[in-house]
Amino acid sequence: MTVVQDTKNYRFTSDAVLLARFLKAKKGERVADFCAGSGVVGLHFYGENKGVEHVTLFEMQPALSAMSAKSVALNRLQDTFTVENVRLQDIPKSYTEAFSLILCNPPYERGGFAAADADKALCKKELSLTLEELCAAAARCLKFGGRFALVHRADRVAEVLCTLHAHRLEPKKLQFVAGKAGAAPYAVLVAAVKGGKAGVEVLPAHVNGR
Repeated sequence: MTVVQDTKNYRFTSDAVLLARFLKAKKGERVADFCAGSGVVGLHFYGENKGVEHVTLFEMQPALSAMSAKSVALNRLQDTFTVENVRLQDIPKSYTEAFSLILCNPPYERGGFAAADADKALCKKELSLTLEELCAAAARCLKFGGRFALVHRADRVAEVLCTLHAHRLEPKKLQFVAGKAGAAPYAVLVAAVKGGKAGVEVLPAHVNGR
C-alpha cells in the first residue's frame, strides 16, 4: 500500500497501525474509517484482510481528505474506497446503519493550541470532536451487531468504556499498549459491539517493537 503524507502536517504513528491490526475482517465487511487523516487505518486494514467489500474514509480537514483520495488513486482502489470530506457530526443520513465495522484513531488530548499549530492540533486535541460526539456518530452509522474499534489514551479508559456503554456500544475487547516492557501503558485499544451483551475480553498488554 502507498499512503501519501505531508511532512509539514500531522503524520500517522504506530497507534494507527496497531488499530488497523486489532480486529480481523468478516466476509462482506463494509468498513468506515473515522478521523481518517491520510487514510492509513482504512488502507492498512484493507491490505491486511480478505473479504472487505467496501471502505469509506471520513475526514473533516480538506487537505488530509485530499491526501486520502490521492492514496486511494495511487493504489487503484477507486471502486472499493469512498472518500468523504465531512465532520462526523454532519455525516449524511444515507450512512445511517450503513457499516458493519467502524475504525477510529481520534483526537484524544485535551487542551488548547498555538495558532501556528492549528491543523496539527485538530488531529491531536478534542477541539472539533469530543468522545461523546464520536460515539454518537459511530452508534448511528453502525448496523445492529456491528463493531466499533478505537485507540485512545490509557488514562481515559474509564471514560471511554462508560461513553461507549451509554451509546449501546458494549465493550467486548480491550488491550493496553506500552512503549516498553514494564512501562505503564500510554494507549488502549477497545472494540465494542452495537447492542452486544456485557463481558470484556482483556488481552495481554502490547509492547511496541515486539
